[in-house]
Amino acid sequence: MINLTSFVAYHAKVDPDRPAVLFEGHSVSYGELLDRAERVAAGLLSHGVEPGEVVAVLMRNSAAFLDLALAASHVGAVFLPINFRLSADEVAYIVENSGAKLLFADDELESNAAGPARVLIVDRAARTDARRLFPGSPRIEGVRRAPGDLFRLMYTSGTTDRPKGVMHSYENFYWKSSDHILALGLGRETRLLVVGPLYHVGAFDLPGIAVLWVGGLLSIQRDFAPDEVLAAIAADRLTGAWLAPVMMSAVLACPGRANYDVSSLEWVIGGGERTPESRIRSFSACFANARYIDAYGLTETCGGDTFMEPGREIEKIGSTGRALAHVEIEIHDNEGNRLGPDQTGEICVRGPKVTRGYWRDPEKTAACRFGDWFRTGDVGHLDADGFLFLTDRKKDIIISGGENIASSEVERVIYELPAVREVAVIGVPDEKWGERPVAVVTLEEGAELDLRTLVAHCRARLAAFKVPKDLVLRDELPRNPSGKVLKRVLRDELLS
Repeated sequence: MINLTSFVAYHAKVDPDRPAVLFEGHSVSYGELLDRAERVAAGLLSHGVEPGEVVAVLMRNSAAFLDLALAASHVGAVFLPINFRLSADEVAYIVENSGAKLLFADDELESNAAGPARVLIVDRAARTDARRLFPGSPRIEGVRRAPGDLFRLMYTSGTTDRPKGVMHSYENFYWKSSDHILALGLGRETRLLVVGPLYHVGAFDLPGIAVLWVGGLLSIQRDFAPDEVLAAIAADRLTGAWLAPVMMSAVLACPGRANYDVSSLEWVIGGGERTPESRIRSFSACFANARYIDAYGLTETCGGDTFMEPGREIEKIGSTGRALAHVEIEIHDNEGNRLGPDQTGEICVRGPKVTRGYWRDPEKTAACRFGDWFRTGDVGHLDADGFLFLTDRKKDIIISGGENIASSEVERVIYELPAVREVAVIGVPDEKWGERPVAVVTLEEGAELDLRTLVAHCRARLAAFKVPKDLVLRDELPRNPSGKVLKRVLRDELLS
């Protein structure tokens, strides 16, 4: 049977008492996880949910979030996780655009649970066990789905337009999971920290619930706190994690990190930006038994298209690794022509884990393709060995005096300054040059930096037109849930 409960049912049959989920001190076995999915699925049926209809959630991380995802699949519905940081107007647009029939919302988020769907509130008790939403519900058989059927919608954050609903089929998710199992060596002993928001592919998919395929364990944290991450790794002997770059920076800066036994950790997937060598070396000093895996992926591909391979991290510094088994990557020019090694252009991907398009938006679906290649909107190149190097988002290329400036190249140089904790280089309008580069920097505690020092450092390493013309110091950089810096927000703030 093709649905998200089929692998849970397998482990519930052969090893029902095996732990599957940890959340807020509660342990859920595979047998209980299946019982939850089947009974919550019956509750969805009692509210009129039919196969193909959309069930939305506006929730922070919890055991109930997973219960509802599995239950929606069990009845053949389409699961829609919504970013809980969105405003009521933004939530209303997504709910209406998706046609969601039900919207489950944490009680603390009730004021933002807007739109035409019927709203069901998840209180503190129900977030540890979603069966409490439907007391007395029976166990029911699952609905068979086909590989091409949708199991999820995920709305991307809008930059210049309304959010787009990415369609994920079972085929997309199953191929993604098989690739991650292969690349990461997932198995029954895998114990994954889930601390990124589950509405995001980083937490749900990278590798996310693929760990349940192989009989592993998910340790779900409701919110991110660096000391609690370290405590969970130590207490639950966790072996893997996905951490956004800003999360990893906070963990490495945690004053008490040496007090925790983190020897069980084997790997952490990062990515989302080019990782400085200094961060990789700091990671190795903190987690002696683990490797840091730079990665590249998209919501449109269920995340994780490339992984850095063991032992190549320093040799291929700046790379996000090579394509996984069922992913193809090419670099294309603006006309869709394939470019050769070390030539910079748009990163395009192809394979069975790539979405077939955007929900109810044939125009944007058509625009995202060069034939059967998906256009990522990211700029980069492949080296002769097939390792991918990110340059920038197309919209983040700075054009100054007719010259293209890759902000990531300038950022890499600025990261060499010991005073710099984080940096984002953006382009702002300039009457003479069209745009001029500006460095927005957060400093290490007690450090100082002025424009003269920054310019002198950059001039020794970069062409003059790439050197930032201004320096802005900030306490922190705005980021989205995956840890990527929101450069459009910085531009808007500087121009306001």
